[in-house]
This record gives sequence, structure tokens and C-alpha cells, in this order.
Amino acid sequence: MGRDLIRILSLSLLLSLLGAMLLSAEQDGPGVFAEIIDVRVVNIEAVVTDKDGVRISGLGPEDFELKVDGEEIPVTYFTEVLGGTAVARGQAGATSGLPSLQPGEPVETSYLVFIDDFFSIQRDRDRVLEALAEDLPLMTPGDRFAIVAYDGRRLEMLSSWTQSAPEVERVLKEAKRRPTRGLQRVLEQRTFRRNLADTRALTGGDRFGTIDGNLGVEEERYAQELSSQVERVVSAAAATLRGFASPPGRKVMLLLSGGWPYLPLEFAIGSRDRIFFERGIAAGPELFQPLTDTANRLGYTLYPVDVPGLDNEIGDIEFNRSSSTTGRAGTATNAGDALGFTREQILHSSLTHLARETGGQALLNSRRLDSLPKVAEDTRSYYWLGFSPPWQGDDQVHDVRIRMRQKGLKIRSRESFRDLSRSSQITNMVESAMLFGNSPSALPLALEFGKPKRAGIGKVTLPLNIQFPAKEVILLPTADGYSAQLELRIAAINKYGERSDIPVSIIAVERADPPDENLVLSFSTQLKVRKGEHDVVVSIYDPASGALLSSRKTIHP
Repeated sequence: MGRDLIRILSLSLLLSLLGAMLLSAEQDGPGVFAEIIDVRVVNIEAVVTDKDGVRISGLGPEDFELKVDGEEIPVTYFTEVLGGTAVARGQAGATSGLPSLQPGEPVETSYLVFIDDFFSIQRDRDRVLEALAEDLPLMTPGDRFAIVAYDGRRLEMLSSWTQSAPEVERVLKEAKRRPTRGLQRVLEQRTFRRNLADTRALTGGDRFGTIDGNLGVEEERYAQELSSQVERVVSAAAATLRGFASPPGRKVMLLLSGGWPYLPLEFAIGSRDRIFFERGIAAGPELFQPLTDTANRLGYTLYPVDVPGLDNEIGDIEFNRSSSTTGRAGTATNAGDALGFTREQILHSSLTHLARETGGQALLNSRRLDSLPKVAEDTRSYYWLGFSPPWQGDDQVHDVRIRMRQKGLKIRSRESFRDLSRSSQITNMVESAMLFGNSPSALPLALEFGKPKRAGIGKVTLPLNIQFPAKEVILLPTADGYSAQLELRIAAINKYGERSDIPVSIIAVERADPPDENLVLSFSTQLKVRKGEHDVVVSIYDPASGALLSSRKTIHP
């Protein structure tokens, strides 16, 4: 849904000597801090406990078996963090401590707080924010916070990194003034149920069997919409991580989730028993992979917070709280409660999945009001293992497993790592620019949109001319002169938060003469967009120099 917001219809390159000129580009919103991250060492935080859950300290690198894609590789760096302080272990042998940590030094923790204003109900969100503010005295002198909120369309940085507890408290208080859209999600769900009931009444009951694979029109529409909404908030959280990619110390993200279904289709129909044909509705690990991949690549541990606590639609349900905090099923008191309880399980499954894939913990139900104490406790003592990956920029997910050589010990850590290519990272940066604003490292483009022309029902074609100085890219000498292969990306987001795909088009620049200082490259294209307000991000990347040129503009065709 929303993926066809924009299409590139034609592309023509025009080279001209325009003389020295000052190029200006309209840029809206604050800068985003997304950068290209070349990962040379993968760091993994590991928590080791005995069978009773008691933390185990004093281990060395020889106690850990590290396998990448099924093959054992040596631990290159090893440091134990005990009570928030780095401990010297294993440095005397082939394994050394993490270069950034010296024995006896306190280890800072960087808390990145993501506030979901899109799915959350204001009352529930405010309770969690109040609890966070009350627990700020738990911060150590080296800890820092950054706070970001997402409303379904835009990411807003409420606070960059700060070590001031009063400043964090002030920002959390201001965050409570932001409107939430959770009641709209509740209304959508109730409207879906009402429409479904009306449809079934007109057709003489439930005509959708449990074994024939059929799915009602209302069910499919709502499930697809719900999947798209979760995809948007997941993309926003991933963009937030890229925007705060390299803080010092242990990196933690507190995800304040208003309720993201792990299985949107099953959530929509309130059952995991019916069998369906493949419907192309994103769900499960596929739906949340952009976030888990980004967290694992940047070294963030995710601690999802269950903002609603209990689904407001459930009613009076008795269940085993210890099992519900791990995402496993409890017991509903009667059949009438089963529908709501199933939905609660599906919401919890998202949070437990995010935590499990990144080595964190899901803070469900009543634990949501103790999120900061739980996270602080969990991140004070652990082992930090580092290794040099045998791959580089292959866009593949690599399995990373750590096993304890000593029997009876349990370990919790991340389990995968995706090594993004340079091209994929650029696409991610363009996505971040759509949500956050332009990258501060990007050079500006001059964008000029022409007069729109009607192109069917609700759509228009829009001429676009792009200009930038040739000196910002590298024209390499060839047998016939000079040339460059540039990557063009154009993306759009509408006022409802729906985003287009981000295709990559190649611009081939060729000229006989060497470029002079004043040469300006200009090219034009035709975009096909829906009518209405859009934020459009245009980006040009030069693989030869690594230069990124990007601008963002709001249009009203």
C-alpha cells in the first residue's frame, strides 16, 4: 500500500557549460545523522547465566565458542564488563581487550528512546514516559539519552545525546504533549470488525471455511493495511538507529511500542487456526527484519517496551504472568476471551522477537513501568566479544552463534549480522532523509519541478530538473574522453505516511573534454505521482568518489 506513489517515467541527461553559479536547494526539517558505516569489527554483547539465571563472571575468551555461518572463528577482542566497569581478561594472550576500553574504566551506556505515537494511546504512553522520568536517578555519570518520536509520517528528534538528567526529564515531559494516533488504530479495528459482521450477515453467515484457503475481502484489506502500518513504524525505528549510529559505550534502544502485530493477518481475524493461501502480506521475521538487521549491524541491543501493558480490547482475563512475559500463552478464563487473548499473544510476539534477535529483553505487561531499572540492570554486567568478519559488503545475512564450552551455562546474545553494501547503505540514507531530513554529509542538489500534467485518475506527471556542479563527482578518463556512472534515487512520502519504493537508476555521464571548474551537470526526468502533498527526496551517489548529493522538497501537485 502506497508503494506506487512515484515512478520515474523518463530520464535525459543534459550537459552544458553554464558558467559559475550558486546552486540552491530547498531543504526542509532538521538534519539526520545517518552515515555510511564500514564495519571492520563486529562486537557482540553476551550475557552468561547458570541454570537458575544467576550471572556468571570471571570467564575468558577460551570459554566461548564463536561460529559464523557454521564455521568456528577466533575471538579477536574480549572484554568483560562487570558492574559497569571494564575488566582485564584475556589480554595476555592472542586475544586483546576492545581497543576503546581500558581495564578499570567505567563503560558508558547510550540510551536511544523511540516513542511510537502512531500505535500508542496517549494515556498508556504517558504512564511509561512518567515511569522513565521517575527512574532517571539510576543514570550513571557517563550515561546519555537521545529521544525520538514517530507519528506515522515524520520522525522528530526531541533530544540529541545529552548526559543531563534534568534535560531528559524536561524532554520526556514535553513528549507527553504530543498527540498520539492509537485511537485511530482502535477505530480502524472496530470499523473492520463491524464491516466484516455486516458482510457476513448479508451473505448468510461465515462463508469463509477453515480449510479452503479463502480470505474475505475485508479481512485481506485490513490485514494488508495493518502490515503496511507496522512496516512504516519498523522503517522509522531502523532510520532512527541509522541516525544515531555511533554513540560511545554500550548502545541500547528502548522501543516504546503501542502494539505491533507479529502476524497482521492472524491479528486481523483473531485466530491462528484458519489456513490460508499465500496472500503476500508481510509478517513475522520478514516484517521486522529491517529493524533487527540494522540493530545488529550497528551494535544496538533492543529492549521493546509494551506500552499498552494489556490489550485494551481484551477485558477480564486471568493468565500466568510469568509465562506471558516471555511471550508464551497463558490461559483465558472462557471462550469469549480467546479472541482478545490471541491478539495479545500476537502483539507480544513482535516484542519478544525483536529482543531475542538482538540479545535484549522484552518488557511486557507490568514490566513496562520498570523498563529503565530492568535495562540498566541487564546492561551493567556482560561480556563483549569482537571478531573481524570474513566478508565485506555482500548484502547477506550471516549467522552468528556463541556457545559456552562449559556445560550448564546459558548465553544470551544476538544471532545474526547483515553486512550491507555501499549501495544498500545509500538507499537507507535516502529513506532516513524522507523521515528525518537531509543528511548533514550530503551536498545539495538544485531541484526545479515543472507544471504538473494530468496522467489518469488521481495522478499527474511532474517534470523535474536537477543540477549540480561537476566538480562534486569524479569523471574518470576513458579512451573516448571522460565518464561517470552515477546512481539516482528518488523517493516520496505522502501526508498519510505512505512511502514509495526507492529504485536505483544509473546516469551515464560522458564527455570528450575534461570538466572545468565551472561545469554544471543538468538532467531532467518525469515523475508520475498521485495528487496531493508529498515530500520528495532526490539523491545522487557517485561510487567513484563516495560523494552523496541530496535534497528534499515538499510538492503539492
